[in-house]
Amino acid sequence: MQERGAQTEAYRAVATLYNALVTAMVVSLVARHGSALAREYVFRHFRRQHLEKFLPGLAKLGLAREPHAVACALYHYHSNALGGVHTEYVRESDRKAWVRYPPPRWMWRGTAIAAIPHEVSAAMLHGWHGHNGVSLGNPRLGFVCTGMTVDGMPGLEGYYLEHDRELAAEERVRFEYGGQVMPAFDPAAAPRLDSSAWPAERLARTHRRYAMEYVRTMIPVLQELLGAPPAGQELGRVARLVGLQFYAETALPPAKPAQPGNHDSAHAFGAWFAALLAGQGEEVSLDCAPGTATLHLPHWRLAQGVRLADLAGAFHAWNELWIGAGMAHDRFLRLKAEVTVSGERLAARWRIGRSGGKP
Repeated sequence: MQERGAQTEAYRAVATLYNALVTAMVVSLVARHGSALAREYVFRHFRRQHLEKFLPGLAKLGLAREPHAVACALYHYHSNALGGVHTEYVRESDRKAWVRYPPPRWMWRGTAIAAIPHEVSAAMLHGWHGHNGVSLGNPRLGFVCTGMTVDGMPGLEGYYLEHDRELAAEERVRFEYGGQVMPAFDPAAAPRLDSSAWPAERLARTHRRYAMEYVRTMIPVLQELLGAPPAGQELGRVARLVGLQFYAETALPPAKPAQPGNHDSAHAFGAWFAALLAGQGEEVSLDCAPGTATLHLPHWRLAQGVRLADLAGAFHAWNELWIGAGMAHDRFLRLKAEVTVSGERLAARWRIGRSGGKP
């Protein structure tokens, strides 16, 4: 496999793992804590992302001069497409523009969608779509949702509408099922970004970054909502399960699941682990000795710029993803992480080796 191809595969594997982690976390909150807490988590998550990314994203995508309803629909159309999420867009007028997320939904991957209540899915719209007018300084702008996949409809769809009057806070997102539907989407007539600025490798990096940003938001929101120790316990439990469940799907050569008597197991997993960390933009180095591997991380970049109540606790919870993957690779493999925290900077070293058990 060529180096660039291997790097692209690492991007894909990172995106797959983090997409699964995002979905699994919401399902876990619904099942273990109830839909009210899950709804609050989703609302805070998307409101935080909106405040950080919406206005800068409009400028980056060249949409700042568009009419507000059109700019908002185009923002979701382009930004989600760059993140690997299929979207559709129809402009009816300067004051009304549709956006649609057809199935399968990225956020509610696979059969997980069956566990998501209406109010939890709707919290995304309240957290982001309903706040666009506020961020743009346009109190007349709102979002009308005409269907959601979790309610058995063929996609999440709706339109941004600039009304003739200012909207009250509770009017910024409305649900109107059974009336209007989004007009047919024509891909040939749809607006496109300059393809020369978005080659395949950049798109792969963007897909990966899209999923990473969800995780960067997940960790502080969980700590704020649950408190740092319970958040670490919840995230760690879910992360280990995702690592166990999705390792086989994301394994890269030579890190295939270990066979009995495979004494290079630690080396193979260490190479996979290092490739994925490098794929998410970390600087890592890997040292191998007979039967063991040591991986060095001088600075945990994933959490860079994220204000956390407990940086070390967040790291150890996130590390459960890799512990689960290691156990799926080889059930006798052990990962031991040692961390050093200096202010807002965390460094780590993993020792990877097999336990004394016999296959």
